[in-house]
Amino acid sequence: MKKVVQLKALAVLVVALLFTTAASAQKVVASPRDSVSGKVKGATISINYGSPSVKGRKIYGGLQPYGKMWRAGANEATKFTTDKDIMVEGKKLPAGSYTLFVTPGEKEFVVTFNSQLGQWGIKHDGSANEDPAKDALAVTVTGKPAPMTERLKYVLTAKGFELVWDTTSIPVSIK
Repeated sequence: MKKVVQLKALAVLVVALLFTTAASAQKVVASPRDSVSGKVKGATISINYGSPSVKGRKIYGGLQPYGKMWRAGANEATKFTTDKDIMVEGKKLPAGSYTLFVTPGEKEFVVTFNSQLGQWGIKHDGSANEDPAKDALAVTVTGKPAPMTERLKYVLTAKGFELVWDTTSIPVSIK
């Protein structure tokens, strides 16, 4: 009799563990990591980033205020890597890996390549975790309208790369 009770208790424990494991496996990550890589103008470019969703929010001038630098993704800072020296918007960026930051404006965006790697994207006060002394390059680009894109993504193009989110595309030329 005692053995039967122990077996039933063990069976209940096993079932509970299975349900717990199944429930935790179904968790959806709010801003999953994503990446894109390929050749642009002879250089291998890779961008690794967190991909947040719009979720009905106003993005530029709202969630990402005008004039305030942000991590150009979610969670860990966005990492941009090139295996060759490239010209970004006519300015030289040496081969290497960089943290990518963006400062939105109403029409123009400042895209900053910073040599400090591995940091979380923001500080506790919500500001960008960027050390200006380690900025390798900053360029100003003009945003353009794009079809609604719920989840932030980076796209490599024949001309460079674009950050596409909400109804805005931020094109950055590479030569």
